[in-house]
This record gives sequence, C-alpha cells and structure tokens, in this order.
Amino acid sequence: MRIAVLEDEPNQMEYLVHTLEHQLALDDESVSCVTFERGEALRRALRRETFDLLVLDWNVPDLDGVDLLHWLRQYQQSETPVIMLSSRSSQNDVANALGIGADDYIVKPLRPLELAARVRRLLQRNRPAVSKSLERYGNWVFDRPSSSISVEQDGDKQRFELTEREFRLALALFRKLGQAVSRAYLMESMGHDGELTTRALDSQIYRLRAKLGLYAARGLRLQTVYGQGYRLETTDDNIQDAAPPAA
Repeated sequence: MRIAVLEDEPNQMEYLVHTLEHQLALDDESVSCVTFERGEALRRALRRETFDLLVLDWNVPDLDGVDLLHWLRQYQQSETPVIMLSSRSSQNDVANALGIGADDYIVKPLRPLELAARVRRLLQRNRPAVSKSLERYGNWVFDRPSSSISVEQDGDKQRFELTEREFRLALALFRKLGQAVSRAYLMESMGHDGELTTRALDSQIYRLRAKLGLYAARGLRLQTVYGQGYRLETTDDNIQDAAPPAA
C-alpha cells in the first residue's frame, strides 16, 4: 500500500510516517510512505505515480494542500482518498476542505491511534467487501491463501494457479480497475526487493495477460499507458462492481 504524505515540518513528517507504517495494518499488507515537503513536488509525482491514499497538510510551501486537492479533483478527476491535516479548526475551514473533495479532516495535534483508525476506515470503505481469504470482482474470485484466481464465464469455470508475485500483480490491477497504475506502484504491490526491474515487470505483465486471457473477448483489456504504466479496463459492465465475498 502506497501513501503520499505532504508535510513540510520534519518532526511532524517523521511522526506521520512512523504512525502510518508501523501502526497501520490492513489485510497483512505493508505500508510504504512517499514523502513530499512541497505541494508542487507532489503534483508532479501525481501525474506519473499511483497512490492508495494522500495525507495532505494544509499549509506547505508553493502549493498548499487545499489547492492541490482542488487540482486533483477538478482537473485530474482523481478519486484517490484524501485526508486533510491542519491546525485550522473553524467550521468554515473544515467545510471548505470537505466541499472541495477531502474524504476526512483531522485537526492537529495528531493522535496516532485516531489517525490510524481513520486511515483504516477510509481505505476499507474504498475496497470491495472481502472475507479473510477471498476477494471478488464480478465473476473473478481471488483466493489469497492459495494465490489462485477463479473465473466463471458462459457456464465454464476456470481456475488459475499463480505465483505469489503474479497473484499480487493481478490483485493490484483489479483493485485499480479502470485506472492508470504506475510501474512503481505495481512493483511495490508485488513486494519486490530491489531486484525487480521495469523490464522484468513488463515481462510479468505480458505473461499475466496471456495466462489469464486479459483480452476484450473475455470482458477485460490490459493496456500500456504511455509514460506511466498499465491500465486494466473492462468491456463488461458486470465486472465493474465488486460482489460480496463467497462463503
């Protein structure tokens, strides 16, 4: 899980990163924070990178958190969850941030347990209903313990046995269905240890596309997004909505 943190005060940044990386745990996923001291630097990154969550301080140099949020929602049409941080506590300020598109608003000073709980709730709200072992996207069912995927189409059920890396890669793409996903995000989702190169990722994508049959005829299309990464698109409306997990 990748979280972008915008904060210009070093001690506060360290506190935020420690809280998010060491106190937050969702489905046994690791949390990786990418830090930014200036709003413009984060805006440049958002044009080419993918994050699961943005934690934005309101008052930072050159482009404050609210202006960045406005750009993200208005011009990028991004639905990435955003938590706004600020020492401002007036009703007008809170209403302004929420009205622009913040998903949550936290008044400083931060309390670590509250921050972790709010982040966990927000990310779970943006995930499909899951059981401890299964995650479903339309007729595609991901079985995490066995690293396998099952799909039923036209009465024919297939099961694909995947390596752990293949499974994590496929899950990352399905979780971001319809969105462009950066190579860096996909590599972190696979749990790479520094040995995985972008060329190796491209090879993994090629094999996964062929293995799962991610082509338009099956209702899905895995495409390259120039300058960013990949996008898994659906040509079947039934795949867009995640169904409740299997029993």
